Amino acid sequence: MRTVVARGGKGGRGNIHFATPYDRAPRRAEPGEEGAAIHARFELKVIADVGLLGFPNAGKSTFIRAVSRARPKVADYPFTTLVPHLGVVAIDIDSNFVIADIPGLIPGASEGAGLGIQFLKHVERTRALLHLITVDPGEDRDPMKDYLALRAELKKFDPKLAKRPEIVALSKADISEVREAYPKLKKAFANKKIPLHLVSAATGEGVRELSIALWKLASKKTSKKK
Repeated sequence: MRTVVARGGKGGRGNIHFATPYDRAPRRAEPGEEGAAIHARFELKVIADVGLLGFPNAGKSTFIRAVSRARPKVADYPFTTLVPHLGVVAIDIDSNFVIADIPGLIPGASEGAGLGIQFLKHVERTRALLHLITVDPGEDRDPMKDYLALRAELKKFDPKLAKRPEIVALSKADISEVREAYPKLKKAFANKKIPLHLVSAATGEGVRELSIALWKLASKKTSKKK
Protein backbone atom coordinates (compact mmCIF):
# COMPACT_ATOMS: atom_id res chain seq x y z
CA MET A 1 0.00 0.00 0.00
CA ARG A 2 1.38 3.36 -1.05
CA THR A 3 0.41 6.71 0.40
CA VAL A 4 1.23 10.02 -1.26
CA VAL A 5 2.31 12.51 1.39
CA ALA A 6 3.16 15.37 -0.97
CA ARG A 7 2.90 15.45 -4.73
CA GLY A 8 5.88 16.56 -6.75
CA GLY A 9 5.68 19.28 -9.36
CA LYS A 10 5.37 18.72 -13.08
CA GLY A 11 8.75 18.61 -14.75
CA GLY A 12 9.55 21.01 -17.56
CA ARG A 13 10.79 19.94 -20.97
CA GLY A 14 14.52 19.72 -21.42
CA ASN A 15 16.59 20.89 -24.39
CA ILE A 16 16.21 17.54 -26.19
CA HIS A 17 12.58 18.42 -26.87
CA PHE A 18 13.62 21.49 -28.83
CA ALA A 19 16.26 19.79 -30.96
CA THR A 20 16.01 20.05 -34.75
CA PRO A 21 18.10 18.67 -37.61
CA TYR A 22 19.78 22.07 -37.75
CA ASP A 23 20.16 22.60 -33.99
CA ARG A 24 20.85 19.31 -32.29
CA ALA A 25 21.95 20.81 -28.97
CA PRO A 26 19.68 23.78 -28.33
CA ARG A 27 20.26 25.87 -25.24
CA ARG A 28 16.61 26.04 -24.40
CA ALA A 29 14.49 24.40 -21.73
CA GLU A 30 11.24 24.95 -19.83
CA PRO A 31 11.11 25.40 -16.06
CA GLY A 32 9.03 22.87 -14.17
CA GLU A 33 6.17 23.53 -11.78
CA GLU A 34 6.80 23.54 -8.04
CA GLY A 35 5.56 20.60 -6.02
CA ALA A 36 3.77 20.60 -2.68
CA ALA A 37 5.79 21.68 0.36
CA ILE A 38 4.89 20.36 3.82
CA HIS A 39 6.44 19.85 7.22
CA ALA A 40 5.99 16.20 8.19
CA ARG A 41 7.09 14.12 11.15
CA PHE A 42 7.49 10.38 10.65
CA GLU A 43 7.51 7.93 13.53
CA LEU A 44 9.04 4.48 13.04
CA LYS A 45 8.05 1.83 15.55
CA VAL A 46 10.49 -0.94 16.36
CA ILE A 47 9.60 -4.28 14.80
CA ALA A 48 10.83 -7.25 16.86
CA ASP A 49 9.79 -10.74 17.86
CA VAL A 50 10.33 -10.13 21.58
CA GLY A 51 10.05 -6.92 23.58
CA LEU A 52 12.26 -6.74 26.67
CA LEU A 53 10.53 -4.93 29.55
CA GLY A 54 11.52 -4.07 33.09
CA PHE A 55 12.07 -1.25 35.54
CA PRO A 56 15.26 0.81 35.23
CA ASN A 57 18.35 -1.17 36.30
CA ALA A 58 16.55 -4.52 35.99
CA GLY A 59 19.41 -5.81 33.83
CA LYS A 60 17.78 -5.46 30.40
CA SER A 61 20.78 -3.97 28.61
CA THR A 62 23.14 -6.53 30.15
CA PHE A 63 20.83 -9.33 29.06
CA ILE A 64 20.55 -8.20 25.44
CA ARG A 65 24.34 -7.81 25.30
CA ALA A 66 24.69 -11.38 26.57
CA VAL A 67 22.35 -12.93 23.99
CA SER A 68 23.16 -10.82 20.92
CA ARG A 69 25.68 -8.42 19.41
CA ALA A 70 23.64 -5.38 20.39
CA ARG A 71 25.70 -3.03 22.55
CA PRO A 72 23.46 -0.69 24.55
CA LYS A 73 25.07 1.35 27.30
CA VAL A 74 25.33 -0.38 30.66
CA ALA A 75 25.68 1.65 33.87
CA ASP A 76 24.56 1.57 37.50
CA TYR A 77 22.05 4.42 37.22
CA PRO A 78 18.48 4.58 35.87
CA PHE A 79 17.54 5.34 32.27
CA THR A 80 20.93 4.54 30.74
CA THR A 81 18.99 3.27 27.69
CA LEU A 82 17.31 6.21 26.00
CA VAL A 83 16.50 4.59 22.65
CA PRO A 84 15.34 1.04 21.83
CA HIS A 85 18.08 -1.38 20.83
CA LEU A 86 17.57 -4.38 18.55
CA GLY A 87 19.55 -7.60 18.78
CA VAL A 88 19.40 -10.88 16.86
CA VAL A 89 19.44 -13.92 19.14
CA ALA A 90 20.77 -17.05 17.40
CA ILE A 91 19.49 -20.37 18.72
CA ASP A 92 21.18 -22.41 15.98
CA ILE A 93 22.07 -21.98 12.31
CA ASP A 94 18.46 -21.87 11.11
CA SER A 95 16.71 -20.51 14.19
CA ASN A 96 16.87 -16.97 15.53
CA PHE A 97 14.67 -14.12 16.69
CA VAL A 98 14.91 -10.36 17.11
CA ILE A 99 14.71 -8.89 20.60
CA ALA A 100 14.11 -5.21 21.38
CA ASP A 101 15.45 -3.62 24.55
CA ILE A 102 12.64 -1.21 25.43
CA PRO A 103 13.92 1.64 27.69
CA GLY A 104 12.98 1.41 31.37
CA LEU A 105 9.33 1.96 32.16
CA ILE A 106 7.87 3.24 35.42
CA PRO A 107 4.35 3.62 36.85
CA GLY A 108 2.54 6.35 34.95
CA ALA A 109 4.38 5.63 31.68
CA SER A 110 1.05 5.24 29.87
CA GLU A 111 0.32 8.85 30.85
CA GLY A 112 3.74 10.14 29.85
CA ALA A 113 5.79 9.63 33.03
CA GLY A 114 9.47 8.77 32.71
CA LEU A 115 10.27 7.91 29.12
CA GLY A 116 6.55 7.58 28.60
CA ILE A 117 4.27 6.74 25.74
CA GLN A 118 6.91 7.10 23.03
CA PHE A 119 8.49 3.81 24.11
CA LEU A 120 5.28 1.98 24.95
CA LYS A 121 4.44 2.40 21.27
CA HIS A 122 7.40 0.18 20.38
CA VAL A 123 5.90 -2.65 22.45
CA GLU A 124 2.96 -2.73 20.04
CA ARG A 125 5.23 -4.05 17.30
CA THR A 126 6.47 -7.10 19.20
CA ARG A 127 5.00 -10.61 19.14
CA ALA A 128 5.90 -11.62 22.70
CA LEU A 129 7.23 -10.01 25.86
CA LEU A 130 9.99 -10.77 28.33
CA HIS A 131 9.54 -9.21 31.76
CA LEU A 132 12.82 -8.89 33.65
CA ILE A 133 12.43 -8.35 37.37
CA THR A 134 15.05 -8.37 40.11
CA VAL A 135 15.75 -7.83 43.79
CA ASP A 136 17.60 -4.60 44.42
CA PRO A 137 18.23 -3.92 48.14
CA GLY A 138 19.42 -0.40 47.38
CA GLU A 139 16.22 0.49 45.52
CA ASP A 140 13.96 -1.58 47.80
CA ARG A 141 12.43 -3.28 44.75
CA ASP A 142 9.56 -5.75 45.07
CA PRO A 143 9.68 -8.04 42.01
CA MET A 144 6.00 -9.01 42.17
CA LYS A 145 4.84 -5.40 42.55
CA ASP A 146 7.15 -4.35 39.72
CA TYR A 147 5.73 -7.01 37.42
CA LEU A 148 2.12 -6.10 38.25
CA ALA A 149 2.87 -2.38 37.86
CA LEU A 150 4.27 -2.88 34.36
CA ARG A 151 1.34 -5.11 33.44
CA ALA A 152 -0.99 -2.34 34.58
CA GLU A 153 0.81 0.22 32.38
CA LEU A 154 0.55 -2.07 29.36
CA LYS A 155 -3.17 -2.54 29.96
CA LYS A 156 -3.77 1.20 30.36
CA PHE A 157 -1.94 1.95 27.14
CA ASP A 158 -3.55 -0.84 25.14
CA PRO A 159 -5.59 -3.70 26.68
CA LYS A 160 -4.40 -5.99 23.88
CA LEU A 161 -0.81 -5.72 25.13
CA ALA A 162 -1.82 -7.28 28.44
CA LYS A 163 -2.92 -10.38 26.53
CA ARG A 164 0.32 -10.75 24.63
CA PRO A 165 2.27 -13.99 25.35
CA GLU A 166 5.00 -13.40 27.89
CA ILE A 167 7.78 -14.90 29.95
CA VAL A 168 8.89 -13.61 33.34
CA ALA A 169 12.49 -13.95 34.52
CA LEU A 170 14.30 -12.99 37.71
CA SER A 171 17.61 -11.41 36.66
CA LYS A 172 20.96 -10.95 38.40
CA ALA A 173 21.05 -14.49 39.80
CA ASP A 174 24.75 -13.96 40.54
CA ILE A 175 23.75 -11.66 43.43
CA SER A 176 23.20 -13.54 46.70
CA GLU A 177 20.06 -11.58 47.68
CA VAL A 178 18.44 -12.50 44.36
CA ARG A 179 19.26 -16.19 44.65
CA GLU A 180 17.99 -16.32 48.22
CA ALA A 181 14.72 -14.67 47.25
CA TYR A 182 14.11 -16.89 44.21
CA PRO A 183 12.39 -19.90 45.89
CA LYS A 184 9.82 -17.68 47.59
CA LEU A 185 9.25 -15.59 44.49
CA LYS A 186 8.96 -18.69 42.31
CA LYS A 187 6.19 -19.97 44.57
CA ALA A 188 4.41 -16.58 44.59
CA PHE A 189 4.41 -16.44 40.79
CA ALA A 190 3.38 -20.10 40.57
CA ASN A 191 0.30 -19.21 42.62
CA LYS A 192 -0.61 -16.90 39.74
CA LYS A 193 0.17 -19.70 37.26
CA ILE A 194 3.26 -17.85 36.02
CA PRO A 195 6.54 -19.79 35.65
CA LEU A 196 9.51 -17.76 36.91
CA HIS A 197 12.87 -18.23 35.20
CA LEU A 198 16.16 -17.51 36.99
CA VAL A 199 18.89 -15.93 34.90
CA SER A 200 22.24 -14.20 35.20
CA ALA A 201 23.49 -12.36 32.14
CA ALA A 202 26.79 -11.76 33.95
CA THR A 203 27.60 -15.48 34.41
CA GLY A 204 25.43 -16.92 31.66
CA GLU A 205 23.31 -18.97 34.05
CA GLY A 206 19.92 -19.73 32.54
CA VAL A 207 20.56 -17.50 29.49
CA ARG A 208 20.52 -20.32 26.93
CA GLU A 209 17.40 -21.91 28.39
CA LEU A 210 15.58 -18.58 28.51
CA SER A 211 16.58 -17.76 24.93
CA ILE A 212 15.18 -21.07 23.69
CA ALA A 213 11.93 -20.50 25.60
CA LEU A 214 11.59 -17.04 24.03
CA TRP A 215 12.27 -18.40 20.56
CA LYS A 216 9.60 -21.08 20.99
CA LEU A 217 7.11 -18.49 22.26
CA ALA A 218 7.76 -16.07 19.40
CA SER A 219 7.77 -18.87 16.79
CA LYS A 220 4.47 -20.23 18.10
CA LYS A 221 2.91 -16.79 17.80
CA THR A 222 4.25 -16.38 14.25
CA SER A 223 2.89 -19.79 13.19
CA LYS A 224 -0.59 -18.86 14.39
CA LYS A 225 -0.54 -15.68 12.33
CA LYS A 226 0.44 -17.59 9.22
